[in-house]
Amino acid sequence: MLRHYRDFQSGFKDWNQRKHAKKWLLFPQNLRSRLSIDETSLSHGELYTILTNKAAKGGKGSIVAIVAGTKAETVIEIIRKIPESLRKKVSEITLDMAGSMTVRRRGNDR
Repeated sequence: MLRHYRDFQSGFKDWNQRKHAKKWLLFPQNLRSRLSIDETSLSHGELYTILTNKAAKGGKGSIVAIVAGTKAETVIEIIRKIPESLRKKVSEITLDMAGSMTVRRRGNDR
């Protein structure tokens, strides 16, 4: 019964994020001006970075992105897939002081 639901009723086979869902998910429609970013371990010690919409207060529409891993460069690469016009609406991102979110600047990028 569960397989039938997954394969036929849920639309999983046609889901536009299915091919990369194990590495990242994006929900740009949830992006708002105030966001939070944090890492979490969901299972078996696997770390994920989660970008959330603060206005949703953990409810429906909270998740903007989930990225496997905690490397800033990887997270940035995925977030840049969101159209720039939407990204420019962000005025605040709150994050913890995790060393993994430190971006190493190159050259005159200061």
